[in-house]
Amino acid sequence: MQVSTAMSIGCAASSPLTQTRVAKRDRHVACGAPRPSRAAKKRQPLSSFVALAPQQLLRNTFPAGCSRSAGSARTAHTVAATADGLGICEYDDTLLAFKDHLSYRWERFQQTLASIEQEAGGLAAFAQGYEHMGFTTAEDGTITYREWLPAAQAVSLIGDFNGWDGGRHPMDRGEGGIWSITLPAGSIPHSSRVKLHALKDTGEWVDRVPAWITWARAEPGVMGAKYDGIYWDPPPEQRFGGFQAARPDRPQTLRIYEAHVGMSSTEAKVNSYAEFTRDVLPRIKAAGYNCVQLMAVMEHSYYASFGYHVTSPFAVSSRSGTPEELKALVERAHELGLHVLLDVVHSHISNNIDDGLNGFDFGQHEGDNYFLSGERGYHWLWDSRLYNYDNREVQRYLLSNLRWWMDEYNFDGFRFDGVTSMLYHHHGLQMEFTGNYEEYFGTQTNVDAVVYLMLASQLGQELRPDGPPTMIAEDVSGMPALCRPVAEGGVGFDYRLAMSVPDMWISMLEDQSDEEWSMNRIVSVMCNRRRGVEQTIAYPESHDQSIVGDKTIAFWLIDQEMYTGMADDGTPGSMVVARGVALHQMIRLITLGLGGEGYLNFMGNEFGHPEWIDFPRDGNDWNYDKCRRRFDLADDGLLRYKHLLHWDVAMHALEEATGFASDDHLLVSSQHEEDKVIVFERGDLVFVFNFHPCNTYEEYKIGVRDGGRYKVCLDSDAYEFAGEGRVPHDWAYFSEPAGSPGGEGNFNNRCATITLQTVPARTVQVYEKLLEGEAEVDSPCWVAVRSALDA
Repeated sequence: MQVSTAMSIGCAASSPLTQTRVAKRDRHVACGAPRPSRAAKKRQPLSSFVALAPQQLLRNTFPAGCSRSAGSARTAHTVAATADGLGICEYDDTLLAFKDHLSYRWERFQQTLASIEQEAGGLAAFAQGYEHMGFTTAEDGTITYREWLPAAQAVSLIGDFNGWDGGRHPMDRGEGGIWSITLPAGSIPHSSRVKLHALKDTGEWVDRVPAWITWARAEPGVMGAKYDGIYWDPPPEQRFGGFQAARPDRPQTLRIYEAHVGMSSTEAKVNSYAEFTRDVLPRIKAAGYNCVQLMAVMEHSYYASFGYHVTSPFAVSSRSGTPEELKALVERAHELGLHVLLDVVHSHISNNIDDGLNGFDFGQHEGDNYFLSGERGYHWLWDSRLYNYDNREVQRYLLSNLRWWMDEYNFDGFRFDGVTSMLYHHHGLQMEFTGNYEEYFGTQTNVDAVVYLMLASQLGQELRPDGPPTMIAEDVSGMPALCRPVAEGGVGFDYRLAMSVPDMWISMLEDQSDEEWSMNRIVSVMCNRRRGVEQTIAYPESHDQSIVGDKTIAFWLIDQEMYTGMADDGTPGSMVVARGVALHQMIRLITLGLGGEGYLNFMGNEFGHPEWIDFPRDGNDWNYDKCRRRFDLADDGLLRYKHLLHWDVAMHALEEATGFASDDHLLVSSQHEEDKVIVFERGDLVFVFNFHPCNTYEEYKIGVRDGGRYKVCLDSDAYEFAGEGRVPHDWAYFSEPAGSPGGEGNFNNRCATITLQTVPARTVQVYEKLLEGEAEVDSPCWVAVRSALDA
C-alpha cells in the first residue's frame, strides 16, 4: 500500500480507517506557491454559538438504516404554539432555566399587542400610520399634513408652494402633540420642495425634513446642499402602472444576490433604478440566483454610509431615481421570478439633524421623542441615534414603515440590519459571545427592542397569512429562538446570517497558508448552528468584506495578479492565479453546501471582482472609480474572470435541480486532516473536497449511505471552470457494501463505499446516485448544469 507523500499537518486523521491511495504532485499548482501578503490588522475573535464537536451537530436525520426512497427529504418544521411564551423550550430545554425572562418578554408582547388592538383595532390597522400621518390626499383632492412633534411650541408648513414663508400656513396642535393643516386641492405642486418650520422652547426656529416624507432630495450639483422633502403626487400619466406580476413564493433555498443599485454600473457614476432593472436584473436571473436583496434604498444623506445611516426611512433614495422607477424595478424582478428583499435599518438612524429624523429631537423627554435620551440614545461606535422602542408613536412609525415598503413597493421581505445592537443594551460592543445562555437573557437584554421585533414578525404574518414576508436577521450573538415563530415565544425571524463563516474564511486567508488550513475548523464553524431548529443564510463574504480597508476573498487569494495575470490567452497562467481560482471555487461551494439553509453573495463577487469599494469622499477627491461593478470583466472571453462566473452559475444550477442546500439530510462522513479532504452528504448528493495544495489522490475510497451507481455531476476540475479535465464524467462508480454502520470494519459509519478514480488537488467533485433506468452517459444533474452554462 502506498501512502501520501504529503506531510501530516495539524491533528490526526479523523477518518476511522487509513485511506488506500496513490498520491502525486499536482501538475498546475505547486507546493508552497506564493500567496498574497497579509494585512497588518488583526481580526476580532470568531463568534460562535455552542462549542460542540461536529459529530454532535451533524446527525443523519433519516430513520435508522440506510435505505431511502429517491428524492430529498425534509423535517417538518412544526410550530409549538403557546399561551405562555414557552413553546420554544420544546426545542431547547436549556431555555427552561430562563423561563422567568422568557415569560416576562411574552407578557410584555401580549400587553403591547392588546393595547394596540384596543387603540387601533388591530396591529395591521395600527401599522397604517402613513394613511393618517405625513401628507395625505382626500377624495376631493384636499391635502392634509400631520406631524408628531410634542416638543414644538409652534409649527408651520413651508416650501416652494408658499415662497418658504413660515407665517402663511401655521399648523394646529392636536391631541398627543400631533400638528396638522389641511390645504385646498392643488395647493402643493407635485415634485415641489416642502419642509417643516418649528419653534423650539429655546425660542429658535428650525426647518426640518418631514418625518413621513416619501421622497427627499438635495439640490443636484451643489456640494453640501441640504436635503428637502419632496411632495410626491404624480399625475396619472407619470404614475407606475400597478403591480401585475404575482409575487414569487419564497424559494425552498434562498440564493440571495446582495445588490447596491447606486454602484451597480460599469461606469464611474451613480446608477439608476431604471438602469439596474434593464442591465443587472437579467444578470442576476441568468446567474441562477432566486432572490435579490436591495441595499441603500431608504434615503440616506451620506452616500458613503452604504445606506446604513438612514435619514428618511419612508423615502426612496433619490440618487438612483423616483418612487415610480423603484416600483418598476420590483415588478420586473417579480416577472423574472425573483424574490425581492429590502435591507431595512431599524437598529439606529443617522445623527444628521438638518437632513433627517434626528432633527425632531429638541431635547425633550423620551415620552415625546423618537429616541432614547443621553448615552442610552447614542451608539458611540456608529455615531448614530437609537430609537425608543417602548414609545407607542415610535412603534407606529417603524411598523408602518415596514408595511409601507410591502404595500407601496411590493417587497417580499426584509433583511434587518444591526439586530445584535437592538437585542442588547450593550449593543454587542466590546463583547465576545461564547454561547453561554446567560449572555442572551438577563438585564443586558433590551426587551423593548425584542418586543418590537416580535411585533414586526407578527405584522408580517397578519398582512400576508398565505405567504408572510421573509425575515432575515443580521445577528452575530446567536440568541436562541431568534428564528422561531412568535407563536412559540420566539422572536419570529425566518433566518439569521451565519456571520462566523466569512470571519473564518478571512481569518484563515489572513493568518495561514492553505497548507495550514484545518479541515476540522472548517467543518466545525460551518456546522456550528442549531440545525433543524433555526435556519441560517451562509455566505463566504458580503459587502462588509468589499469595503476599502478590507479585502475580498478573490483579492486575498490573487492580490495584484488580479490586474496582471487574469488574461486567458491559452497559456496555463501563473500558479498564484491557478491557486486563487481553485480555492475561490471551493470556498463558495462548501459554504453553499455545508454552511446553512440558504446562501448570499454580494454583487460582483460571483466572478471575483478585482477591487474594493471606495465611495466618493473627500479622501479620494470624490472619485467614483472604485464605487462601481466591473461586469464587463466577466463578459470578456479573454479574461479568466469568466471561469469564476461559470462556476457560480453551475453551483446554483445544481442547487436548483436538487435543492441540496436546504435539505435536512446533512452528514460529514470524513474530515481528514492529513489528506486535507472533506467528504459530506447533503440531500441526495455526495461532496468531495480536496483542499490539499499538492496531492492528487487515485483510487480514493469514500463512504456513501446507499448502494448503487454514482456519477459526477459537478467538477471544479472540468475545462469549463479552468480545470484540467482529469475527472472522468463518463464513469459510473459501483458501490461496495461496508457492513453495518458503526460495526467492526465499517468504513466511516456508512452503509457502502465507492472508490473514486482520481481526486485532484484543490478541487471539488459532487456525485449523485443514479436511479434505476437512468443512462450512464451523463448524470441528470450534470445535464442541468450544462444547460445552465449553455444558456
